[in-house]
Amino acid sequence: MHWRDGERREQSWNLPHLPGARFGGDKPLYVPAGARTFSGAEELTYDLQQLGRTVVVGEPAGGGAHPREGWTVHPHLEATIPVGRPVNPVSGTNWEGTGVQPDVLCPAAGALDRAHELAVARLAG
Repeated sequence: MHWRDGERREQSWNLPHLPGARFGGDKPLYVPAGARTFSGAEELTYDLQQLGRTVVVGEPAGGGAHPREGWTVHPHLEATIPVGRPVNPVSGTNWEGTGVQPDVLCPAAGALDRAHELAVARLAG
């Protein structure tokens, strides 16, 4: 995360060891997405896609990557300003304004069914 003040940068890491069963890095993973996929859900989807770990199915996601803060300008007006931006280490960018772009384009309403079809076909063949 690159913060607007220019001085702070944060990195997020997974723990090297997690207890319990693992899903596995070679099993197919399909994530349905659409305009209502936003913010944190987009980050997970985008990061998995950039790592080549998932196939995103549906429509472009909402496009909300930058954290914001609000300031009251007037009792009936608030200014909401981006205060940082996530930077993916693979792409060097993020999904702000563009949304996560699907690998398989289809209407969002049918994305789960299409993802299921793709998974079944992959496992069968």
